[in-house]
Amino acid sequence: MNIVIVGAGRVGESVAESLVSERNDITVIDIDPVRLAVLQDRLDLRGFTGNGVLPSVLGEAGAADCDLLIACAPLDETNLVVCKLAHDLYNVPTTIARLRSPEFAEGGGVLGKDSGFAVDEVICPEASVTAYIRKLIEYPEALQVLEFAGGLVSLIAVRAIHGGPLVRHSLAEIPQLVPGIDMRIVAIYRGMKHVPVDGDTRIEPGDEVFVLAATEHIRTVLGALREMDEPVRRVMIAGGGRVGLRLARLIQGSHQAKIIEADRKRCDYLATQLPSTCLVLHGDSTDEDLMDDENVREMDLFLALTSDDEDNIMACLLAKRLGAKRVLALINRRAYADLMQGTTIDIALSPSHAVIGELLAHVRRGDVEAVHSLRRGVAEALEVVAHGDAKSSKVVGRRVEQIGLPRGVQIGAIVRGLEAPAEGGVESDAARAAPRVLMAHHDTVIESDDHVIVFVPRKRMLREVERLFQVGATFF
Repeated sequence: MNIVIVGAGRVGESVAESLVSERNDITVIDIDPVRLAVLQDRLDLRGFTGNGVLPSVLGEAGAADCDLLIACAPLDETNLVVCKLAHDLYNVPTTIARLRSPEFAEGGGVLGKDSGFAVDEVICPEASVTAYIRKLIEYPEALQVLEFAGGLVSLIAVRAIHGGPLVRHSLAEIPQLVPGIDMRIVAIYRGMKHVPVDGDTRIEPGDEVFVLAATEHIRTVLGALREMDEPVRRVMIAGGGRVGLRLARLIQGSHQAKIIEADRKRCDYLATQLPSTCLVLHGDSTDEDLMDDENVREMDLFLALTSDDEDNIMACLLAKRLGAKRVLALINRRAYADLMQGTTIDIALSPSHAVIGELLAHVRRGDVEAVHSLRRGVAEALEVVAHGDAKSSKVVGRRVEQIGLPRGVQIGAIVRGLEAPAEGGVESDAARAAPRVLMAHHDTVIESDDHVIVFVPRKRMLREVERLFQVGATFF
C-alpha cells in the first residue's frame, strides 16, 4: 500500500515504523530535514521536506498516487486542512487525522467529505492511552484488556502466578478446572519465547497468557490464572499533561487521585479543571522525599505519564521501591519499552501501540473491523468478518480444523448475528436475535457474516491470514 504520512513527530515516527515493517511504500512529509534524515537512515522510507499543508508539497510527495494519507502534525488545524486538500485536489481514497480537541473529534458533519474536512477516521493518542489505562484500573490483574465485536469479546493478557487454579495444569484440563466458563487461550509467552499452544501445553508461573472470553466472564478468567487483587481505589499520577488530566477527569468520581506536576502554571490550570477531591501537587515525581511524604506506599496504582521517558522510568522504579502496589510507565521510545520487560515496572505502555491498531484496520486486506497490536508490535489480534459461501471462501462453511491456518495462528472466538441484514425491508428472526459469542473449537463451523477473532503470533503470517478471508471471484 502507498501511504503518505504528514508529520514526523512521535506519533508519525511510530506509525511509520510499524507500517514500514509490513513492506508498505511510505513517504513522510515534515518541515525538519534533520528529523527526516534520521528517519531515513533508520527506516526504509522516503522523506520529503516541506509543509504538508501546501498543495504543491502534497503533490510532489506523491499524494495523487497514495492509497492512504495520515495527517499527524502537531496542530489539529494543520491535519484538518491536509485531509481536505488531499481529498479535494488529489482524490486520496482514505484520510486519517490525528486530532487532540474533542470538539473536532466529535464534530460529526464537520469532518464529512461533502461539506466538511474530508476526514474518514480520527485518531487521538491521548484518548486511546486514557481508555487503555482505564481498563487496567478496572481490571488491575491484567496486563492488557482489548475489546472486539463492540465489547462483547475481550482479549486479556495476564501474568500467571503460582496459586491460580490453571497454573501448572495443561490446557486440556481447563473445562474441568473452570466449569461453566468457555474461554480460549490463544497464546503463551515464556519470557520472550512464544510457546506452542495445544492440549498438552502447561501454564507455568510467570507465563504471559493471552486468553479470549466473553467480556462478562473477564473476572472469572483472571481469577483462574492468578489471585485477584483488591480493587484500585487510590491512584497517584505523575504528570498533569493531556493524558494525566484526561485520566483524572475520568476517575475523579470513583477513585482517590493525586497529581504531581513539575510546572507551577500547569498546576494552577489543573486546579481549575479538577474538583477539590483530586489533590494537585507541585513537585518532582523523582523526588524521594516528596513521594514518601505523599504516602506513595499506600497507592494501589502509580502512573508515570509525563512526556519524558527517563523521568517516567525513574519515578516508577522509585514508587515501587517505596511500596506502591502496581506501577505503570508511559514510554515513547521502543528500545526503552523493551528494556523494561521483566523489571519491577509492572506495565510499560507505548502511546503508539495504544493507537496503532486504529490505523492498521485500514491497512489490512479484507473486511477487518478491529486490529490490536500486541507484544510491542510483534503479534496482532484481528476481528475479521467472513463473507461468501463454501465455493467462494476458504473459511465459510468449513470447520476450524479444515482451515489452512499458518502454524501458531489461532481462531479464538466467533461472534454470530452481530450484523444480520434484513431482506426486503423486513426484519428477519436473525436480525432480532441477540449476537452470540462462541469460543472456537476444532469442529466449529464458520458461517457467512461471522465476526472471527484471530490471533497472529508473528506479523509475517498476516498476508497468508488475509488471503484466507478474501472472497473469490465467484462471490457477488
